[in-house]
Amino acid sequence: MDAVRLAIIGGILLLFGVLAVAFGVLPLEDALAIGDRVWPILVFVIAVTIVAELAATAGVFDVASAFLARLSRGRTWILWTLTVVLAVLATAFLSLDTTAVLLTPVVVATARAHRLDPLPFAFATVWLANTASLVLPVSNLTNLLALAPLGHPSPAEFVALLGAPALVAIAVTVALLVIVHRRGLRGRFAAAPAPIITDDLQLRVAAAVVVVLLPLLVSGVPPWIPASIAAVVLLGFFAWRSPGVLRLSLVPGSLVVFASGLFLAVGALEAWGSASVVAALAGTGEGLVDLLQLAGTGMLGANAINNLPAYLALESVASSSPERIAALLIGVNAGPLITPWASLATLLWHARLTALGVAMPWKRFVLLGLVAAPLTVGLSVVSLWLVRGA
Repeated sequence: MDAVRLAIIGGILLLFGVLAVAFGVLPLEDALAIGDRVWPILVFVIAVTIVAELAATAGVFDVASAFLARLSRGRTWILWTLTVVLAVLATAFLSLDTTAVLLTPVVVATARAHRLDPLPFAFATVWLANTASLVLPVSNLTNLLALAPLGHPSPAEFVALLGAPALVAIAVTVALLVIVHRRGLRGRFAAAPAPIITDDLQLRVAAAVVVVLLPLLVSGVPPWIPASIAAVVLLGFFAWRSPGVLRLSLVPGSLVVFASGLFLAVGALEAWGSASVVAALAGTGEGLVDLLQLAGTGMLGANAINNLPAYLALESVASSSPERIAALLIGVNAGPLITPWASLATLLWHARLTALGVAMPWKRFVLLGLVAAPLTVGLSVVSLWLVRGA
């Protein structure tokens, strides 16, 4: 799904929502309430995307990846392990789309420069882009949406709720990746030349902005505020230093249109009574079986349509307790590992691999996901229940 198709789908959904308001299916005050809820989220998505894109243009990710290669001292498994750590950090602080879109080409290029198989590195970025997105509120758009039914917890409170499941999801993902790619992680490699940086000052400024931004995203301040300031700073600097880099495509317009249309469309469907249907699927209660049922429904919904509409459709039946919201997030965040469309990050990741000439058959992706998704989601829910509900 490219940007044009995403924008078209979003436009159709937006039109559906507008018609629902016009014909009284979705009351105007409810539509305005949806807008009031989601505008800070969309502003954050735009701002953090601009920051990540400009940081990548400046070479921040290239330099970080080259540093990891030097740190590994020619041992493949150490380089892969450090790449995993970088993918987790990028996902946690800069969102799963940053990992899928910007980090993937960097780690593939690093692997190729050192004459290594790029697939173990590419698989690590896409799986961890999804499963590591449970770590912080800013890691995934679904997390930001969940802040409202959770009562707007602080980052520390969010981690207290989902910290154990996030660690389990990451650990299970890494263990499965090691099993699948164990042969490709053996051996040593020769050092490759350092990446070419055309503007050292640009690199330093972009790196400094990212380093300052990361702790501010978990400071308790609404994330859209520091992200917007960081975006304005980098836009101003690049306008002076490299104005040719600035282009309209830095703004994820298709994603904003898609998300806006989706919010309105789901609101209209709920007004039509869809909540009673999904309630029968998702169940009630906070026991282990109940949480597994809800997370499993979220996982199946994400792989059937997409994780964002799956979350929105199930939020109303999950908002009765923090544990149920957490179980839903586990399902829609860690579960989209089976179908290509389950997560926008997966589609963006595959598009980058195709552009780089890396073959990734969807059959292999699906078969591995059929093992990874239920195992990751199930064990993460068990950890949630043990910490919060047992």
